[in-house]
Amino acid sequence: MARGPRSAYQRDRDRIIHSIAFRRLRYKTQVFIAPDGDHYRVRLTHSLEVAQIARVIARTLGLDEDLTEALALAHDIGHPPFGHAGEEALDSALHKAGGFDHNAHCLRTLMRIDSPYCEHDGLNLTWETLEGLAKHNGPVTEPNWALRELDAAYGLELGTYASLEAQVAALSDDIAYDNHDIDDGLRAGFLDLDELLAHPFVAEHWAEVERRYPGVPRERQLAELIRSQIGFMVNDLIAETQQRLVGVGSVDEVRGADRALVAFSPGLAEAERAFKRFMYDKLYYHPEQIETARRARAVLAELYSAYSQEPVLMEESWIDTMPRHEPERSRHIADYIAGMTDRYAITCHAQIYGRTPEGLRNV
Repeated sequence: MARGPRSAYQRDRDRIIHSIAFRRLRYKTQVFIAPDGDHYRVRLTHSLEVAQIARVIARTLGLDEDLTEALALAHDIGHPPFGHAGEEALDSALHKAGGFDHNAHCLRTLMRIDSPYCEHDGLNLTWETLEGLAKHNGPVTEPNWALRELDAAYGLELGTYASLEAQVAALSDDIAYDNHDIDDGLRAGFLDLDELLAHPFVAEHWAEVERRYPGVPRERQLAELIRSQIGFMVNDLIAETQQRLVGVGSVDEVRGADRALVAFSPGLAEAERAFKRFMYDKLYYHPEQIETARRARAVLAELYSAYSQEPVLMEESWIDTMPRHEPERSRHIADYIAGMTDRYAITCHAQIYGRTPEGLRNV
């Protein structure tokens, strides 16, 4: 069969974009669960922003832009409803069945669960895309059951570093959420503006924005701040990476290196870690966020319990393919729940328990 004009990595990117799993990211938590406001980011918009940043970096470094974009678009597909709170709930539910990890579930979704094609299971993505998704955060020394199973089938070389494209996608993720979560945190009133602007990671850029744009409305200044910080982090990463790549002549050398070759400079890396601690303290672990996460975990725990006791409550196609034995049975139920969007999980919970969970939306 003729394959047409696309490269293999362009085909990967397109298959990811056309997948049901990718479309569901529209209604999956980024920072806030099922936000009522139209302007808050969700997993879909975040993934698009990561891809935009990653593609620029890849182009400047002379890497494969299409592979980089495919990795950036797919990196969050394995997240269940309610983000990390949902992941914790499923990991706890599967404590006797090997646990749950969103990164491994991303690969399971793309390689096994989302299967729209007649010729093969999954999306039939290239080895480089699968490898990059498996270890974009670095070598995997202790893979869980899901990654071990997929590695046995596809030989993903988990003990080495991933390609430069995968490393770019990983740090583009950090650049995107470090900055865009500021926007959402301020919009929701969870971040104190004075505290934020006084933080060393932000203060220098803010002073420059005020110098260049005096008298401009604060909302526009804040948007400029975020753009400025993204540009600074991108340029720093490119410069540091170019230095690290001196003398590196092959992909095998990238994978066999003793450190990641795509990186921030030491100074920025330290500052970025400090800023992450600030964001966790002030936004991600805000008391209201912690309480909302507790309620979200309870919703998924109750869904898992209901489906375990009465599988007939699941969609027909999932009932028909329910394994008879453990641990496959429990993992199948978790796969079903993990594919839900925030709002669908809330709807299913209400249908089963006769009530809509309160306090899940805090913006």
